[in-house]
Amino acid sequence: MTGTTKARSDVASDGGLGGGLPASVEGCLAALGDVAAFSELLARPWSEQLECGYGHTLREIAQQPLTWLDTAARLRHASEVVTQSLDSVLALVVTGSGSSLYAGECVAPCLQAELGLPVSAVPAGLILTHPQTCLPPTGRFLVVSVARSGDSPESRAVVDWLLESSPQARHLVLTCNRAGALATVYRERPGVRAIVLDEKTNDRSLVMTSSFTNLVLAGRALASVARPELGAARAQALAQAGTAMLLTQAGPLAEAARAGFGSAVFLGSGCRLGSAREAALKMLEMNGGDVWTLAESFLGLRHGPMSAIRKDTLVVAFLSSDPLVRAYELDLLRELDAKGVGGRRIVLGAGLPAEVASAPGVLAVDIEAGPCGDADLTVLDAMAGQLLGFFRCLAAGFRPDSPSEHSVITRVVSGFAIHSRNGAR
Repeated sequence: MTGTTKARSDVASDGGLGGGLPASVEGCLAALGDVAAFSELLARPWSEQLECGYGHTLREIAQQPLTWLDTAARLRHASEVVTQSLDSVLALVVTGSGSSLYAGECVAPCLQAELGLPVSAVPAGLILTHPQTCLPPTGRFLVVSVARSGDSPESRAVVDWLLESSPQARHLVLTCNRAGALATVYRERPGVRAIVLDEKTNDRSLVMTSSFTNLVLAGRALASVARPELGAARAQALAQAGTAMLLTQAGPLAEAARAGFGSAVFLGSGCRLGSAREAALKMLEMNGGDVWTLAESFLGLRHGPMSAIRKDTLVVAFLSSDPLVRAYELDLLRELDAKGVGGRRIVLGAGLPAEVASAPGVLAVDIEAGPCGDADLTVLDAMAGQLLGFFRCLAAGFRPDSPSEHSVITRVVSGFAIHSRNGAR
């Protein structure tokens, strides 16, 4: 697996995927029917795709570029809700669990930089167990709850507890499920607002794919409410780049996924550590834990975690667009080469240098996404991780729609007791 394949944003400019996105999910899938990695899977009847356990996941991965445009439009239309939520707040807390938390980790750094406010990504469970360590100690703050279903136990428990204990907190819910608890229970509560994304993003697969990337874009848009044209341009550029990835990168990524590896390490810096964590989770979830995964920052890898990289470990590096950050990241990749650790390597980024693109044993995924920076490329990182996990899952004989054969994990976390400080439930 040597060399580079460029993810061009102008492919299929005749109105198919690429220059002009289809108007429906069916159109997206039809355009992918000629891509070798997808053709056999899509040629089967829908009922057989479901029976084989991959229909929902494949559909939800493929529909992402189209749904990104819809999400950008919804956030433009919700500008008043966003403005009211942000008015006079002194800090933001972005919270969620699992993939929803990682979505928060993708957006928190850029929100802080662009809003000029302290912004932190905090696990919902940590708010329940150690609120004094992770919430702003004084002043009015906004809690942004990120959720696919909005029905997980801790999602609602966090809002309930904060409404009781922290009246100075405002709440903004970003969710994919209009019927979920977060979108319905608090409609009449002052200070709680909700933005619901297209129902198509409420993934039916166990794993979060289109829900994750759309929640990232929705969170990212909170910083551009005053300039909605920026969100539209960003979504269009990402939709074209995401489409190009599906058309030109699915084959190489499928080949890498089928090559055989027992572990995978995903590297990212800043906001892209969030997408590295999400990509690692997709590989872990879709393979029922059979592939051991680790997500780490490039600079953090040296401090112990590098020992986890074995001869057959797949190393996936999300390379920053910032020259200073990239310099540190390239130093780390050179160090891995010098030490002879790791197996195959995938490097994804915009404008990859020649030393990466031509390196032996490296799949270089060069992204063309126009004005988009690292804060935007997180959704493309996630898509690459989804494709790797999906094809590795199929090659291992698992079912991407429901890879947890003994229901160790479920689409929505099962109910569990919510404990209060006084010992009551």
